[in-house]
Amino acid sequence: MKLEAIYRILGVKVPIEVDTRKNLLVAQGSAKYTEAALAGRLFVAAMQTPATTSTTLNTTFVGLSLCNPTGSGKIIIVHRFSYAATAALTAETVLALATTTDSGLAEDIIPRCCRYGYATSIAIVDRGATIVAPVIERIVCTLGQGADSTQLGGRPPNMFDLDGSLVLDPGRAVVTDTTYAAGAVMQFGFVWEEVAA
Repeated sequence: MKLEAIYRILGVKVPIEVDTRKNLLVAQGSAKYTEAALAGRLFVAAMQTPATTSTTLNTTFVGLSLCNPTGSGKIIIVHRFSYAATAALTAETVLALATTTDSGLAEDIIPRCCRYGYATSIAIVDRGATIVAPVIERIVCTLGQGADSTQLGGRPPNMFDLDGSLVLDPGRAVVTDTTYAAGAVMQFGFVWEEVAA
């Protein structure tokens, strides 16, 4: 079939470009999260100072949490999680993300709209609370100790791309989880989108 016929079938008014093997060439109109950021649906929160972490699945949670409070009327779609160590960890640990309810969580860090000042987040971001029965959902990485983490501390923050695969309905939260307390050297951050429930 000739390209002109394809144009008519598709209702395209500009020529379609193909490579030498007849594969359609397309270009993404904007970056991955641009539309959500411009619409005021994309938010971020990050720890401003290093903190320690709690032991795995501890209901006396210490780290960083992102919570969608009951009755928010929104769904939180988690896109990215970032982590960094500012110095050597006190113990080797597995870093994971666990989910729990919104019980016990209170605002500690104010979320920021990626289009600064455009919208206000419904999320609660907390650095420590008494939580209910967390369950590990994603294993992020293993963090070394001593000389191993010295190298980690010298690298830029690491991004764990969830690509929207972690969704928090109202009344649900995600928290950081480590098998052992890491010492007061960890910093975490989340990037998420809020849409109507």
